[in-house]
Amino acid sequence: MKRVLISGGAGLIGSNIVQALCRHGGYQVIVADNLWRGKIEYLEPNGRPLINIKRDFFNLDLTSYRNCLTVTRDVDIVIHLADVVAGIDFVFSNQYFVFQQNIEINTSILKAAIKNNVEKFLYVGTACSYPADKQARITKTPLKEEDAYPANPESGYGWSKLMGEYELGLAADEGLIEASILRLHNVYGPPSEVDPYRSQVIPALCRKAVEFPKSEFLVWGSGRQRRAFVFVSDVVDAILRSLDYGFGKGVIQIGPSESISIAEVAQKIKKISGKPINIKFDLSKNEGDVDRKADSSKAKRILGWEPQVSFDEGLEKTYQWVANEVGRYSNG
Repeated sequence: MKRVLISGGAGLIGSNIVQALCRHGGYQVIVADNLWRGKIEYLEPNGRPLINIKRDFFNLDLTSYRNCLTVTRDVDIVIHLADVVAGIDFVFSNQYFVFQQNIEINTSILKAAIKNNVEKFLYVGTACSYPADKQARITKTPLKEEDAYPANPESGYGWSKLMGEYELGLAADEGLIEASILRLHNVYGPPSEVDPYRSQVIPALCRKAVEFPKSEFLVWGSGRQRRAFVFVSDVVDAILRSLDYGFGKGVIQIGPSESISIAEVAQKIKKISGKPINIKFDLSKNEGDVDRKADSSKAKRILGWEPQVSFDEGLEKTYQWVANEVGRYSNG
């Protein structure tokens, strides 16, 4: 059996990958996560652990090279998802912290993987790494992988994730490790962080709708900013395909070719909720890049990947999950 380490494996994407690999068979799955946003319960759906928690789960700080040496020992494949990220307010209010932490995490785990002779390293990057000027206006032209350079991301988060891509590329070019790099657009779906301080836009708006009218439904920014959202099961599919076909192929971005405004997302959530919500916009808040969408032709050509879950379907599933989660905490 292949021994696979998933860093950040107790989060949104990671827990879904753990579940998929366990269903697939042929893998012994190990998870490393400091539980800053991930949760052990995500690895125990319906109270049934996906992995042997005592043996194969490590609650560790992955900025530590020593810790990374521990979790990469005797591992065949690393799927590296761990990073520091949260909602847009946190990212832009803590740029040095986010950048510094992610650089240390990326460097420590890659260095340890190479030291421990890990065969393959799959890195998950972000569309936030594209240059600010290429996301500064509404456009009909989807971004291509090569559009990341000349580099000029808007945030320290985007820079840190781009440097992770670059560092892994250097190691792969020197034959130190086999590399697969996926650059993801905005991922959403269950299980999501719903904490107001750490949640991202879709779960945050779903939570506000669930809690309305006890709290107001406030959208950060003008709502005109647009994103290309990709449902988590489609991201899992891309990662599984990349394990078979994505190594040595450079950066492959994963996302839809159409974007949607946050104001439209808010309207859709209002409709799902069935509540007479008064949508308000807080123009004092940072709203990030204006627009970005993905040219996924490389993903289709190399991985045979295309999005399968429509935005409306994925949003409905996410809203219902958030509603259940908020209700659970309210009752408990």
